[in-house]
Amino acid sequence: VQLQAFGGGLVQAGGSLRLSCAASGLTFDKYAFGWFRQAPGKEREGVSCISSSGDSTYYPDSVKGRFTIFRDNAKNTVYLQMNKLKPEDTAVYYCASRWRLCYASASDFYSWGQETQVTVSS
Repeated sequence: VQLQAFGGGLVQAGGSLRLSCAASGLTFDKYAFGWFRQAPGKEREGVSCISSSGDSTYYPDSVKGRFTIFRDNAKNTVYLQMNKLKPEDTAVYYCASRWRLCYASASDFYSWGQETQVTVSS
């Protein structure tokens, strides 16, 4: 399984970014995908998840209403649209996959992509 995350960058507070996670080596529509982030000195936290069917999504309160996860099964790609970005969203972001259902814990995901840096300036 390979997950390639990209789309990070530097943006001003209030701006938007879209992260992409391209997956290969798996039956894409059988897997749930999550986005996680880790800021310096902090634990890795989940910021979104979408189930294999796309019917179920998860967001913590810190990003709810600002971030949207969606998937394009035809392109084997999952996206994270991030709007109204805040300096506290600055972190390295990762995508990860697991079978079918979303779980909140990073330990429940077994395939991980490389990091993409998101920096939000104030």
